[in-house]
Amino acid sequence: MKKIVPLSTLAIAIGLISFTSTAWSDTTDVKTQTIVEVKKEGEHCEQDPNCFNRYHPAIKTVAKANPGDLIVVHTRDALDSNLTIDSLPKDVLAIDLNLIHPMTGPIHIEGAERGDVLAVQLINIIPDEYGYTTLIPGFGFLPDLFEEPFVANWALNSLEAVSEQIPGVKIPMNAFMGSVGVLPGEEEVDKWLARESELAAVGGVALPPEPTGARPAEVCGPDGSHKDKCLRTIPPRENGGNMDVQQMVVGTTLLLPCFIDGCGFFIGDVHFAQGDGEVAGTAIETGAIVTVKTEIRKGMASLIKQPHFEGGAQIKALEPDRFHATVGFPFKEAGEIPPQWAYLESEKLAPLSQLSNDITLAARNSLIQMLDWLQETKGLGKEEAFVVMSVACDLRIGNVVDVPNYVVSTICPMEIFSE
Repeated sequence: MKKIVPLSTLAIAIGLISFTSTAWSDTTDVKTQTIVEVKKEGEHCEQDPNCFNRYHPAIKTVAKANPGDLIVVHTRDALDSNLTIDSLPKDVLAIDLNLIHPMTGPIHIEGAERGDVLAVQLINIIPDEYGYTTLIPGFGFLPDLFEEPFVANWALNSLEAVSEQIPGVKIPMNAFMGSVGVLPGEEEVDKWLARESELAAVGGVALPPEPTGARPAEVCGPDGSHKDKCLRTIPPRENGGNMDVQQMVVGTTLLLPCFIDGCGFFIGDVHFAQGDGEVAGTAIETGAIVTVKTEIRKGMASLIKQPHFEGGAQIKALEPDRFHATVGFPFKEAGEIPPQWAYLESEKLAPLSQLSNDITLAARNSLIQMLDWLQETKGLGKEEAFVVMSVACDLRIGNVVDVPNYVVSTICPMEIFSE
């Protein structure tokens, strides 16, 4: 008599035979992307062949990537500093400003040519565990009000930042690339140096080439081949760079005109969080691992001559759940000349108690009101309040038509404060 084996039993047996004869793998082993990774080497940019802190087309590329590849870039903090979670205000004075900003790259994008636009989509940011916000005397939007150094040391995770120096405050992570861009061409270097020199000649703030601390040393250092033409990375320009636009978060796409073949793409200066304006001069600065993907838009630099960016609903996450806002007008005290206007040496400015159609003065007026309000209502010291404003509060232009009093508001999220 034949024994009938149930179909289900037979299927299980076949499965067991297959299981024992096949090398199984989980989804971790299934690869769908080409990854180009550029890592850091050494403690500082000086020891890192993948790092530079000036702009010039003679700087050699350190990696190549095709459009569509995942580009994973390991970045340094904005000041290339030795700050730690235990740093003190006096440590801020030891920072060498000739070393900022260290960039990782440049990366050659295959197929990109001068005249194209490089579209860069931000995929992911993994922050370091430590970040800082500094007040550097003479720097920031209210330099005349803060003459002593200060540092807030932040403990970071992928959710929030907390600092012993700013008690009762939690800043949510909304990370972005503070500095991201492409290298200029020879033509752009000459043009930008000329206009910045003209500004400096009339007393404006412009930073000329400075070989001290410049990297790569063989191009931009004291004995470098182009030491007198290597542009500083502090001001943003048509090539992008230090734009500090907090809306360039994960999911957005940055559009950059290419000035050299391959574009010379770079990333640095990641911000864990920042308010619109970065008014103290720093956000929550940190190193990070950044993942992006690029696309070439052929010939589009005839239309997009300087950075644009685009995205969708991700920008909504930056808006506060609850807020308090101050409204600023272009008012000042009679006899006062705020720092931003000192270079004009205008005899008309000093006696006036307001200026005409002036957004900068309206922003200053709004920020001073918020500074006072945070101290009075949240128990923060002056420096603590300014740090909060720099990393979390947003400057917003209300109107630029209601002459003479244009309006700028400072909007501060209330959910960052503990009850």
